[in-house]
Amino acid sequence: MTTTSDPHATVRKMFGAAAADYAHTAVHISGPDLDALLEAGEFGVTDQVIDLGCGVGHTAMAIAPHVAQVTGIDVTDEMLAEGRAQLQRRKLTNVTLQEGDACAVAFPDASFDVATCRFAAHHYPDQVAATREAARILKPGGEYLLVDSVAPEDPALDTFENMIEWLRDESHVRNYRASEWCRMFEQAGLKAEVRYRAGLPLDGADWVKRMRTPATRVAMIRELFETASTKQKAAFEIVDKPWGFSLPVAMIVGVKG
Repeated sequence: MTTTSDPHATVRKMFGAAAADYAHTAVHISGPDLDALLEAGEFGVTDQVIDLGCGVGHTAMAIAPHVAQVTGIDVTDEMLAEGRAQLQRRKLTNVTLQEGDACAVAFPDASFDVATCRFAAHHYPDQVAATREAARILKPGGEYLLVDSVAPEDPALDTFENMIEWLRDESHVRNYRASEWCRMFEQAGLKAEVRYRAGLPLDGADWVKRMRTPATRVAMIRELFETASTKQKAAFEIVDKPWGFSLPVAMIVGVKG
């Protein structure tokens, strides 16, 4: 939690320091979840797409060949700078990365055919507002494709997962359950469907190194893993040598009526 008036201050601090690492992280550059998003998206060559919480732009760049224009927004300048450097190297001319807040998007109603968000929403300080904003900026019939780590429906497993996520990264707000996502989508006027579920295998050492997690917090995560119940170890596929686990991931697709 942060005491500053800027709700994104902790995200900016954490990801500003880690931007260069995220530019080259395999699980963000590609993966079956990104393949599922590209397959689910009904992209057309004239489409205008917005990628919310775009980070360094991996998802925006993957979508770019299929559409007219992709606009990525993020609150962290260092992440955007890394992304712009990649755009120049790859000579992608139909992607724009700019500063912007997914909880208060600076675009008019019905501006986009498709909105995407991949591995960013668990940092948003107001998820209800962010979901409503995604719905607002979509044209009628437009799609919102959200991929994120999700919590199990079991309350105890939910608590365990969100605790290890927060220990690793203090800017973490919450991994929501798929049922919570669907409810938020529906309340925002989006017909919701879970289209993809999988476990994302994570090497523990790399996972904490990428976020520059302090040693004291790493030790707490390791202790939670070592003392985890049989149910917890099975749910998250916790292993010891090398240490790591599997993070539940889902894609929620919402269509605006």
